[in-house]
Order: sequence, then C-alpha cells, then structure tokens
Amino acid sequence: MAEIQPVRGWRYNSELSQQIDDYVSPLFDVVSAKQREALYRNPLNSIHLSVPRGEDAAGLARKRLQEWQQQGVLLQDQLPGIYVYYQYFRLPGSSREYCRKGFMCHIRAYDWAENVVLRHENTLPTAVNDRAELLSRTEFQTSATHGLYRDEEFELERYMDEAMRNPLYQTEEDYQGARDVLAVIQDAAIIHRFQRVLAAREVILADGHHRYEGSLAYRQARRLAAGEAYTGQEAWNFHLMYLTNAAADDLRILPTHRLVLELPVGLSGEEMLARLAPYFTLLTLDDPYDLPERIAGKQWAFGLYLGEGQVYKLRLRPEVHAQLDWPTTPEVKALDLTVLHFFVLEKVLGIVGPEAQRQWTGVAYVRNFPECLTRVDRGEARAAFITNEVTMEEVERVCHSGAVMPPKSTFFFPKTIGGFLFTSIRDAETDHPFYAAFRS
Repeated sequence: MAEIQPVRGWRYNSELSQQIDDYVSPLFDVVSAKQREALYRNPLNSIHLSVPRGEDAAGLARKRLQEWQQQGVLLQDQLPGIYVYYQYFRLPGSSREYCRKGFMCHIRAYDWAENVVLRHENTLPTAVNDRAELLSRTEFQTSATHGLYRDEEFELERYMDEAMRNPLYQTEEDYQGARDVLAVIQDAAIIHRFQRVLAAREVILADGHHRYEGSLAYRQARRLAAGEAYTGQEAWNFHLMYLTNAAADDLRILPTHRLVLELPVGLSGEEMLARLAPYFTLLTLDDPYDLPERIAGKQWAFGLYLGEGQVYKLRLRPEVHAQLDWPTTPEVKALDLTVLHFFVLEKVLGIVGPEAQRQWTGVAYVRNFPECLTRVDRGEARAAFITNEVTMEEVERVCHSGAVMPPKSTFFFPKTIGGFLFTSIRDAETDHPFYAAFRS
C-alpha cells in the first residue's frame, strides 16, 4: 500500500519563524484576488513561490527560491523527520474548538490505476499543467496536499501528541481563523512505525488533486528521461502530503451550495418551480435562514431561495430516483449532489450531462450560506440551491467504487496553508545518508 518517507524540510529561518503569520498563504486554488495582492506586497511571503505571477511565473519562482536559499531566508533541517501538523479551529455558530491532527511527509506519487492513492473528483488540465510546470522549474514543493488514511486504533496520534509538547512554531490565526501548529518527529524507530502503519493503508486524496496530478506528470517526464538509470528512489518519485486519520471526529467537511447565475432563455422562476414539481415535493417556508436546519440530515433534501420571500424546501420523490441513468456507480447515484445535478441542472434547466455541467458558466459554487441569499437578493443570481455536507463515509464509498463525485462536492475544513513547510525533490536530495534507513 502507501509508501511514505521522512523529509528534510525547508523552513523559514528562526527569526522569521517568530512572525510566521506574515509568511504563510492560502493554497493556490482558494486564495482570492484581494488576498493575493495583499500577500504579494510582502517580498518574503510564500505566495511568491506557490502562486508566482509574471510572464515567466515559474522562472521567477525558481530565481526567488535560489535567492532565499542563498540568503538564508529558507534553511533546511539537518535530520529527516515526520512533521506533525495540528489545526485548531471553530465552526460558525459553535463554541467547540476542534483539533485536526495530522502529519506531513513524502508519499510515493502513485498513478490512479495503482489504487493506492484514490481520488474523488476530476481535475482541469490547465491547472494541472501550471502545477507541473512550477514543479519542473523549481523542483520544490511549496504546500502539502491533504490525504486521508483510516486507522480505528488511532495508533499514531500518541506519537503526534508527544511531539506537540515541543512545537517548532505556530500561527496566531490564519486567513480562515484556524491556529496552525508545527512539530517534528526525528526518532528513527517512531518514523518506521509511521511507515508500517501507512504501508497497510490506502490513501484518499481529500484536497489538492491538481497539485498531485502535477507531481504525477512531472514524475512521468523524469522517468522517461532517466531511461535504464531509473531506480524508483529518486526524490521526484515522491510528493508532499498532509495525512490525517479519517476515523477522527475532528475531520470536518463543509457543504458547497449551488448558485444559479442565469436561467435558460425563456425560463422564469415560476416555470422552474413547475418543472421541479414532478421530481420533488415542495414545501413553502417563511424564513430562508431556516433552510440549513430544515434539510439537515435528510437524504435528497435541498433548500431553494428565489428572492422576494420565495423560500422552499425540496425533497426528491423516492420513486423517481430510478430515472437517474448516468453511467456511474450506485454509490455516486445515491449522493445528494448527484441528485441535484441530474434532476435540477439536467432535467429542469436543460444542462445535459456531467461534462456540460462542468463547463457551464451559469452556476457558481459558494460555501457561505448567507452569501447565497445576498447574491440572489442583489440580482447577481436567479436561484440558490442549499445543500447538506457530504459525509466522510460517502467519500470513502465513492472512492472505493472507483468513481468520482460531481464537481465541488467536498470542502474539507480547514485548508492547509502554504509556507509552513517546503520540501525539495532535486536529484541530490535522497543522496543524504540519513535516507537509506527509511527506504522500503
């Protein structure tokens, strides 16, 4: 199953690490334009490596990386280790503080067909190419993707808790309100224990599909170039990943709602309701802010907000579910979002098929519930479909079925941050004598 390796991490020097909040950044696919501009103003912020800009963005990132390494902005740890990464956070409306526990290391970049790392969504080729180009030019990994393994015994958590007694550094509060803490395990016996546990596990890729596929593309190119000299132990065979236990209660998945920006020509809100009626029971409600509570925990239930006091709870008529004839697995067909995409986007709005829906610009994916209502009220959207979150059990069932979910099905919260830990995949990286003890 999954082969993992410790890494000699690159980190901001001890002086800069004391103000680590100034140098971390959101991941490339969630950072807003406004956030980018603010972060770019700091010449040492990690965004210059993870989301570089300019005509030759990847080339500029490579040049900046070399400067930072030469000037001692980034320093490499002397010993390889497993880097423990905890994120403390709260959810809106709750006083409970969660702590998502995990660790960062290198994992072999397995092709999807090997069924060791499992995906749950498709990727966009352009984004994959951008990530592969950046990796090719810098040979540096600037942020960890997020993978999930399942261990009902929670064997590794005690080692991680022990490491957290002596953290390397922590943020006060990142852009999403979480407190991020980093520690390291450099005890060889414990690292071997981590390797043995993961060697018996599959890994579900929770977040970072484009970055992972970028690593796959780069590894394939390097392997072809290596020819008969290929050994399988080259550093570029590996990928930086943050691994968390899927059995933990602190693993949170937030819903992503669907905002219909435009209706097909000639279709009014009233006609849309009429088209929905054969498939859904419609219950009129008074307050749109009641929608999340009214659909919570109910299969194939959705909220619908059309503005001007038009608030509805929708629930699929069970007898019509058999009409869902997309060529996918029963596990995918059972999902709320598959039902929404088939019966609403295809049957009601006429956007036929998953591929056409992926390309359709008339829908936006919005995580913030109040924002959905506000945008409808402002006339920026015609309708908001409010959804329940996907469960971890559903993610696992879909992945093991070999299929993928509809786009934007999951939002694992909180996201990891860039700039907390960097790793190198240069040829000389695995020549270090410390690595020999950890090779499988």
